[in-house]
Amino acid sequence: MIKIAPSILAADFAYLGEAIRAIEAGGADYVHVDVMDGVFVPNISIGLPVVAALRKITQLPLDVHLMIAAPDRYIADFIGAGASILTVHVEACTHLHRAVQQIREMGARPGITLNPATPLDTLAEILPYVDQVLVMSVNPGFGGQSYIPTMTDKIARLRQMIQSRGLDIDVEVDGGIDVHTAPATVAAGANVLVAGTAVFRHEAGVTAAIAALREAAQGALGRQAP
Repeated sequence: MIKIAPSILAADFAYLGEAIRAIEAGGADYVHVDVMDGVFVPNISIGLPVVAALRKITQLPLDVHLMIAAPDRYIADFIGAGASILTVHVEACTHLHRAVQQIREMGARPGITLNPATPLDTLAEILPYVDQVLVMSVNPGFGGQSYIPTMTDKIARLRQMIQSRGLDIDVEVDGGIDVHTAPATVAAGANVLVAGTAVFRHEAGVTAAIAALREAAQGALGRQAP
């Protein structure tokens, strides 16, 4: 099943409540929340107060992506604020297993993220302990970037790695996802699609954007490798 996770990074923050209601009505599966600190990535976005506010106005799972240095310092805070899925970067977390273990013990689903240049072999020891792997298909820090084509092969190799171990793990992809790029990522093995600009700035509106993205993705399911 393909899951659509609109990224609120591309929403109008002056009308964030309306944006959340729009993606709920449009059939989104998750709310993707990008947290940036200006240290790990060259931008500052939102933090704990916004996550807590979102939790009050939606029943959708909050897919919180921590693009921050030393994310293990804030695991308890973000889960307490309402994160349903909490994703940390392999590159930012010194004690990754401990962080993943803490996320699960506190009741959230643990996810890990790889930047475009980070090789898959960094997942070798941690893969059995996570529920989701997020492949960044742009360099993190800003919305509206173009998809890096070589990430399609990376997604395929990741899916093969997961299947070869008999694991049940979601493969999420974030960066430059729209109706043109989504089918290739799904055919490669992704099943969670993060889209910001393609959803919140679609000329026909949010509902039409989510429907178009889901249709494009579903059409690629039959092309997935066994």
